[in-house]
Amino acid sequence: MYAVIELQGKQFRVEEGDVFPIPRRQGAEGEELAADRVLLVGGDNLKVGTPVVDGARVVLTVVAHRRGPKIRGFKYKPKSGYKRAWGHRDELTVVRVERIEV
Repeated sequence: MYAVIELQGKQFRVEEGDVFPIPRRQGAEGEELAADRVLLVGGDNLKVGTPVVDGARVVLTVVAHRRGPKIRGFKYKPKSGYKRAWGHRDELTVVRVERIEV
């Protein structure tokens, strides 16, 4: 069974046991989070939400908090001496899918 969930404006296709990063959420390691915005539940019986599937939720467990890869940017205008470098790293929470409840 799999599900498509929405967390903080981003959509993820998940199955039980998947481990993946999401944008930073509050919560200690080992704490459970619930994703109530389930857009689709697939498997033997496909359920598509309008916009969400009623009564469905995905239970997630916080595995770790970490930072994503460094993203570097650079602006340059020739002949004027203008150069500007910038960069950032996203704050991420790694979660594991415990179960999909329909």
